[in-house]
Amino acid sequence: MFLNGTLKRSPEVSNTDGLIKLSSGIMRRHGVEVDVLRAADHDIATGVWPDMTEHGWDHDAWPMLFERVMAADILVLCGPIWLGDNSSETKKVIERLYACSSLLNDSGQYAFYGRVGGCLITGNEDGIKHCAMNVLYSLQHLGYTIPPQADAGWIGEAGPGPSYLDPGSGGPENDFTNRNVTFMSYNLMHLAAMLRGSGGIPAYGNQRTEWDAGTSPDHPNPEHR
Repeated sequence: MFLNGTLKRSPEVSNTDGLIKLSSGIMRRHGVEVDVLRAADHDIATGVWPDMTEHGWDHDAWPMLFERVMAADILVLCGPIWLGDNSSETKKVIERLYACSSLLNDSGQYAFYGRVGGCLITGNEDGIKHCAMNVLYSLQHLGYTIPPQADAGWIGEAGPGPSYLDPGSGGPENDFTNRNVTFMSYNLMHLAAMLRGSGGIPAYGNQRTEWDAGTSPDHPNPEHR
């Protein structure tokens, strides 16, 4: 899944979509099923609970979108740079992912275990690495596994100027960006295939259910002496 944090609703052109198409095209050519969505196209409530209609909101698209997130072996959070940071839509998505971080899988691990994360960043100002650090830290903290070279991006000249998809920007032809997007795409596929083939992260020493039951390894349980 590629989740675009652009501030533009469809069908307005999103420059971030240019990088998404480059990466998703590589994946599709290798038989990967790709799901792409823009957060701004959906009425995602603000909050830190899985379903905000249970906390005063009239509508919340997140529970439906979360099903699509959980169906994906790979999650790539994508978006623009604004004021040197990730967009408000990208941050909202991260907050809603965090709202679901207490959910568990069938092995008693946190629900995002066994999935792979990456990010794509676009903009006309400095901040690719700063934004990528925020996204990748957030994803690994929630339980996603991050492969090498899991981020890529493009920025034009600082200040007003052509964006990635604008004619003459040089973005689609930029060798550095194309290389990083390609490496990221393959590394995400490689690691996702490895995790899927091995059944995910081994369920020992990281099970919330075992910890709550007092049977965590390396911690004596007085009830079972």
